[in-house]
Amino acid sequence: MDHEGLHGLPIINNYLDGTQGGAVDSVSGMHFRDSKRKVDYVLAYHYRKRLAQHQHGASSPEPMNRAGSMTVVSNGETRKGRLKLQPDSGQHIPQELLGAQVIELGPLETLEEEKRLQREEYERNLVAAGLEIEKDAENKSQGLSFVRIHAPWQVLSREAELHKIKMPTKKMYEIKEEGGILKKLNKIWCKLTEPLQPQVPQENTKMKSLSYPFSREKIYLYNIRDKDTFFDNATRSRIVHEILKRTSTKARNSMGINTLIANNVYDAAYPLHDGEYEGQNDDMNERKLLYQEWARYGVFYKFQPIDLIRKYFGEKIGLYFAWLGLYTEFLIPSSVVGIFVFLYGCITIESDIPSKEMCDQRNAFTMCPLCDKFCDYWNLSSACATARASHLFDNPATVFFSIFMALWATMFLEQWKRLQMRLSYFWDLTGLEEEEDEKDKLTWNDRIPGYAANCGLILFMIMLTFSAVFGVIVYRITTAAALSFSTHETTRSNVRVTVTATAVIINLVVILILDEIYGAVAKWLTEIEVPKTEKAFEERLILKAFLLKFVNSYAPIFYVAFFKGRFVGRPGHYVYVFDGYRMEECAPGGCLMELCIQLSIIMLGKQLIQNNLFEIGIPKLKKLFRKLKDGRTEPKEMNTNQSKDPQQWDLDYSLEPFTGLTPEYMEMIIQFGFVTLFVASFPLAPLFALLNNIIEVRLDAKKFVTELRRPDTVRAKDIGIWYNILSGIGKLSVIINAFVIAVTSDFIPRLMYQYAYSQNGTMHGFINHTLSYFNVSHLKAGTQPENSPFAQDVLFCRFKDYREPPWSPNQYEFSKQYWAVLSARLAFVILFQNLVMFLSVLVDWMIPDIPKDISEQIKKEKSVLVDFFLKEEHEKLKLIESFITRDKHKQKSGTKDQKSRAASFCQFDRSQKGSVASFSSQHTEV
Repeated sequence: MDHEGLHGLPIINNYLDGTQGGAVDSVSGMHFRDSKRKVDYVLAYHYRKRLAQHQHGASSPEPMNRAGSMTVVSNGETRKGRLKLQPDSGQHIPQELLGAQVIELGPLETLEEEKRLQREEYERNLVAAGLEIEKDAENKSQGLSFVRIHAPWQVLSREAELHKIKMPTKKMYEIKEEGGILKKLNKIWCKLTEPLQPQVPQENTKMKSLSYPFSREKIYLYNIRDKDTFFDNATRSRIVHEILKRTSTKARNSMGINTLIANNVYDAAYPLHDGEYEGQNDDMNERKLLYQEWARYGVFYKFQPIDLIRKYFGEKIGLYFAWLGLYTEFLIPSSVVGIFVFLYGCITIESDIPSKEMCDQRNAFTMCPLCDKFCDYWNLSSACATARASHLFDNPATVFFSIFMALWATMFLEQWKRLQMRLSYFWDLTGLEEEEDEKDKLTWNDRIPGYAANCGLILFMIMLTFSAVFGVIVYRITTAAALSFSTHETTRSNVRVTVTATAVIINLVVILILDEIYGAVAKWLTEIEVPKTEKAFEERLILKAFLLKFVNSYAPIFYVAFFKGRFVGRPGHYVYVFDGYRMEECAPGGCLMELCIQLSIIMLGKQLIQNNLFEIGIPKLKKLFRKLKDGRTEPKEMNTNQSKDPQQWDLDYSLEPFTGLTPEYMEMIIQFGFVTLFVASFPLAPLFALLNNIIEVRLDAKKFVTELRRPDTVRAKDIGIWYNILSGIGKLSVIINAFVIAVTSDFIPRLMYQYAYSQNGTMHGFINHTLSYFNVSHLKAGTQPENSPFAQDVLFCRFKDYREPPWSPNQYEFSKQYWAVLSARLAFVILFQNLVMFLSVLVDWMIPDIPKDISEQIKKEKSVLVDFFLKEEHEKLKLIESFITRDKHKQKSGTKDQKSRAASFCQFDRSQKGSVASFSSQHTEV
């Protein structure tokens, strides 16, 4: 870039000020070379200089045309090129270029020239918008260069007024505290939790600054002690980012910095961190404070400094960590209750009569073969271990726990709404309006291709998930059959365990792979829809990604819970797939135990592998790859404009770019589904989620503080569409848990037997009641067990179902007990769902969305704001009137100028009175 290219604009540029080649002498690494102007934003790009040189010694000559298609190379250059202009061609050739050879630029050089011209134009436009920039000298043949941006007061105040950024005024008012018993309990709680509080500067909880959207006309209202520090770093960077987004270039109609980065004109754009997060000698900064009190595993027991997180990263990220913290806290009571439910199962396992009956070898329950031809008859007592294990999760306490978790989800969402409202008040987010402008509206014809592609591909992806589940089912069936053919007794006896364990691991691997694919597909599908705003883009992306990942994560679990063992058929009339493979059955103790195994392995696997190892490992691999790539592309030349110690913009460039909160929310939402949807089958799910989240909070904190570039601060008044998704999962969990208890577990059959079929009101005889008889002579030819040692002694075998016996006129038809149990199952689903929904609505009604004290404070703030403005305007009018009166007393004879000045003051006086009246009418609501 040169002076002429800037058209005389006052660009602050270290190598244009005659200091090219000098070291960057910014002391803190956060300022321009003058150590006064703060670096509010940084643009980074890789450049490649042309190797061509002019024969008269001029370095880096200008191209022959502005499109960058030709360059001049001296005749003594060893590189050969095609001559484009001849002296006798009639074209005008500058005298200094005579004797020089003009060659055509290659495609790579042409592209680099276009990028350079775009950068020049874009930076000129930034300067025209009022920003000041400082740029590194490009003193290597190729390398990395930084453009540092500073926003002066005029720009900050203009943009703050444009975006209606609320800033603190001079007025402070008292926050009313809760009185009575609540105040005493709050003091006791603060005293008890004092060791858990992070050691960060605490905001005054008794007094609050009155905030009002910034206005340059009313600048006297604000508490401006120093213009350089009035706007904090986060606000300054947000203002600069807004300018960067709307500043355009003519080339390719590039609109904003995001387009330029997408076109590789710039590599990155980011605000700076506040300094290093480690080191004993450096001054304390907010980043180091966050690292010491929040982003280390050693402080896992402390509360999060939410206000400091919001101040440093912005409201959107602050709300995420506040939500994650509340969710983690709510997992504590659910974990405790889940442990008690599990312990209840452990304590009552010895007194569980059905388990005893299954394990009693005196009960000769000879069961029908589990496969054709190669499987023998077997005794039910051999499944004793499975039956006992099933009782741990299939007992009356799980019904109570399902109701508890449904109410827990409702209370969590209600409490979050209250906390969100409290944070909105203290963070001055009340009344926050969306700041996005809609793009050009597209017609319905423009949108049809995008919507059609969306629907088609989403259905295809869902079918792909179902195909993967079906593939695993086929694997289980064929592997079980193959292992049953084995001659080894140990292999045959462990068929079910082997098949279940390997199938779940395969499911987990498929889920992890498809998750990554679905994330990319959801983004692409959203892009072809062309949403009108960034918010619409984000919401549509979230919905698509959640839908695909929801189906992917839960499809195998849904199969085990509701479909496995339902379509098996019966002995003599089994359902076959692929001509000879029987559909798989549930274990003798029921499918609930297998559902528990499936749920626990997938949940823990996703948390350990996807949420933790991927989050730690992949960023480190990307960072290493980027270092290796930069090392290969940059030649080993001395960069004289760099100081010995790397500056903050160098350090931040080596960090990973921030890609948004969607992945963070998504993993927690999927986990929330595991905790609530199938909790009837796995009461320990909240405990494992709690242990994961204790690590997850610090892992995310460390990632944000130490491994990511500082994100652009975004103001948001809520967590957006994620709340609707959470609410939907909470309602869906009631229905799913009702069906899990009614259909998958043995709770309803046991209840029916005890109160309808038992002779003495106990569970004695329950196992015999649930097993039907089958005459082995009715087995199809070729399916009888081969080489069975006791086949001649078996006349009848048993199988789990409610069917008529072979001596009945309606042999093997569904019995009356089957229809009675089915009716009871459906009645339980309806009763359970309506009861829990009613209790959830009751809890929702009893807990107000806005805390009473916050509601009163918002009303008080409106009143204080109006009074404050009226007082300030009144004092201003008194000052003007006193000035006019004093002026009249001093000078007895008024000149023409004095009269006109007095008239102007009177006119100003009247306008101020009008402004007071208009304010009182327009600003009653904030």
